[in-house]
Amino acid sequence: MNIQPLLDALDIQENAAQALAGDLRRQIEDLRSRLREAEIHLEHLAITRKTVTALADRLPARTSSPDVPEHPDYPRILAVFNETTGPLRARDVCEALDHELLPKNIEGTRAKLKRLVKLDVLTKVDAGSFARK
Repeated sequence: MNIQPLLDALDIQENAAQALAGDLRRQIEDLRSRLREAEIHLEHLAITRKTVTALADRLPARTSSPDVPEHPDYPRILAVFNETTGPLRARDVCEALDHELLPKNIEGTRAKLKRLVKLDVLTKVDAGSFARK
């Protein structure tokens, strides 16, 4: 009885199983590496959370004007002015807020800036320019 064809078939299956095992080992190693990176990132986030929480206790209480409207753009607009030293135009504020530079967005921002001037939070420096008081 000639068993050579059977042995050849076994060799083919063995080679395929070895190739599959090799591929799976490489995938496992890749996953281990990605898991290590994710765990390190989680550790960094935990450290950052702890640091921010500790620093938050040391920050002075935020004094926001009770007259500032509730719209979410107003605190963001004030943050833009807190980060700059000079006057800004409505277009500059739109750009800082990542609003699309369309006329309707610029005019809406200009209206908000004028409202903040009326509320005595901002001052109008010259035509179209606003600054923090």
